[in-house]
Amino acid sequence: MTFLRNFLLNNWERKVISLFLAIVIWLVVNHSLTTNKILENVPVRLINIPVGMTVEGLQPNGMLSKKISLTLKGNKTELAEIVSNDVEVVLDAMDKSDDWLATITRKNLLSLNPDINLSKAIKHVVVQRLPVNFTRLVTEKIPVVVTQPIGEAPRDYQFLDVWPYRLTMTVSGPEEVIKQLKAKGMNLTFNLNDISRTDLESEDYKSDEVSFFVPDTWKQISIPSLSDRPFAIDDIQANELRIDFVRSDLHPIAKAIPINLFFPPEHSLTLNPESYSLALGGVVQQFHGIYLLRKSLYAKGVSHLFVELVQDMLEISILLTPKTEKKQLDWSVQFLNPRVLEDKYVSILMSDDGDRNEDPSSIKRREEYLRGRFRHYMNRFQLYKSDREKFDLKVELQDQQIVIEESPHENSRHS
Repeated sequence: MTFLRNFLLNNWERKVISLFLAIVIWLVVNHSLTTNKILENVPVRLINIPVGMTVEGLQPNGMLSKKISLTLKGNKTELAEIVSNDVEVVLDAMDKSDDWLATITRKNLLSLNPDINLSKAIKHVVVQRLPVNFTRLVTEKIPVVVTQPIGEAPRDYQFLDVWPYRLTMTVSGPEEVIKQLKAKGMNLTFNLNDISRTDLESEDYKSDEVSFFVPDTWKQISIPSLSDRPFAIDDIQANELRIDFVRSDLHPIAKAIPINLFFPPEHSLTLNPESYSLALGGVVQQFHGIYLLRKSLYAKGVSHLFVELVQDMLEISILLTPKTEKKQLDWSVQFLNPRVLEDKYVSILMSDDGDRNEDPSSIKRREEYLRGRFRHYMNRFQLYKSDREKFDLKVELQDQQIVIEESPHENSRHS
């Protein structure tokens, strides 16, 4: 203890002064030390861009989509506190054109953190040049194709179609990028899982065909090369953008369906009306020489209006082929005079929309859409015995007769 006490008290003035000088020297040296630091992903902003010009990858807020790395030289302590989010490079493009090789200096750095003084922390930027290639700024209407939705329709509904199929949206950007977008077009795809059953039953619809009008928040498309925000589809037709559904109700076929036998000419020597006749009984009956399907049947996945229009113009068509080729014969439901039926269907629905204030081109597009829906109904038309049980036939050649029986399973040649 005596030794320690003597050590501290002897010449204490000199020792205090030495300690003070050591601290001062350490502080001076530490704050005078310089070092290099690399900042990755530093954002770049362009200002004063010449009128009518732009740069590929330029966002609407003036930021370039591509970030850069900066090598900074400055005070070691101050640089240690700086991160990429604290700094932004600002380049003034006033009077610049064509290919500009911009030199980035300390004057181009902007602090985004009020607690950091860049002029104090950074002595200079290690030589950094950024190529800026100007191109014409153009504005074009880009075609948008509304594709088939993904996902599943709400319970008790079946998806029909979307309308309109094609839209446009106005986009501005670099000439080459816009040319590519215009040539390629954009796709807009909806997800049926985003539509609830409540959405389709929110109003008292008189028809079993229900239109879900697409909300504005869905009418957007992302183009990352032009903006980090999606572009709104500004086509006036987008106001009519809808997704149509039909209720999965059973609609009774009120009329007996005629049966027609088709004998291909290439097999006429062995298969013809003189050698084969349709066997009566079971589901087949004859009325005034007309063969009819005797069965209470239903349609599903189509509208009630469609069934009312076509039920008088349906027939079961059976294709006759030799036993050596097929054990069971193909059969299908055929529509007679489908063009007339289509015209009636379209006429009825267009008259229901008669109070709509639409221009001629919009009316024409609507008509084309309804014709497409009618054909879609014809393509998907199937006969049902009950809500979950499809109707099927087993058709075979037995002796010199064509025997038709109701198939208990879906294993016949229904086409």
